[in-house]
Amino acid sequence: MSKIKPYPELHDEPVREFNDIDASLTYSYANYLNWLFDDRVELIKGKIFKMSPAPSRVHQEISRNIFNPLINFLKKQTCKVYSAPFDVRFPKESKADKDVYTVLQPDICVICDKSKLDYRGCIGAPDLVVEILSPGNTKMELLHKYQVYEEFGVKEYWVVSQSDQSILIYTLNDSGKFQPSKLFTLSEKVTSSVLLGFELVLDDVFEDLD
Repeated sequence: MSKIKPYPELHDEPVREFNDIDASLTYSYANYLNWLFDDRVELIKGKIFKMSPAPSRVHQEISRNIFNPLINFLKKQTCKVYSAPFDVRFPKESKADKDVYTVLQPDICVICDKSKLDYRGCIGAPDLVVEILSPGNTKMELLHKYQVYEEFGVKEYWVVSQSDQSILIYTLNDSGKFQPSKLFTLSEKVTSSVLLGFELVLDDVFEDLD
């Protein structure tokens, strides 16, 4: 997590060590802004989750190989693409810091509604989210994120596997539930229902990773 100095409206003392956090308590984005420790964390329904260590070289190369084509495709378009670290807040009703209990840092996200962007990041569901699996990801972490992205209405959720060199896409259907795609593998192209006309060549995503 990037080190963010506490905002003037927050009166709690800044927390400088992760071990000073009581993981059994429920926290809001207001608390999150006061954490100055080096550990990268996310909040899911008020519970703190320690993120994996800094992304590996391979993880970063895969991220770049997806991010750069998105950047090029979105030039002169209204949608914006961002890569981690980039805070995405998921408000239930009130957008006040003290009322927001879920804050994630997707590897890549695309936001087409500029009203959701502010100087802190994004508040509200991105249109498209990309998560790149690492050896440190747990099944529980993946389940929690899947549930958040589905509940808050992320239109498209890409799960990228380093080990299998594949991408699985979940698309939000009319019932508000994720529908999985076929598994895209090497030699195939990925298209998006959110970014019409965008194509991603899987061979290009996973090239030269040795």
